[in-house]
Amino acid sequence: MGPEIKVASAHPATTLYTMFTIEHEYDATVVTLVDEGKAPLLDDVIINAFEDCVTLTQLDPRTDEPVQITFSMHQLRDLRAALDLPEGIYQLAPTGKG
Repeated sequence: MGPEIKVASAHPATTLYTMFTIEHEYDATVVTLVDEGKAPLLDDVIINAFEDCVTLTQLDPRTDEPVQITFSMHQLRDLRAALDLPEGIYQLAPTGKG
């Protein structure tokens, strides 16, 4: 099993076991997330973090073909911010970093 992760929940003693891999390739860091929840399980999600973008790939069970989404670093920054904000329309202020 993977590392033990404590999860905030209605049941304080809840422990979630999760599995993922991290590989450092020549031009990217590759993280593979394994779905270990309750059935029906989804296929692994493969995340490739390159210098200028991040791709997410997962097999589409309907077509048996991989589906890929590419995020620019700006989109990834926006997604990170959006996960912690309530509904609304936002524009992030420039940080001075590229």
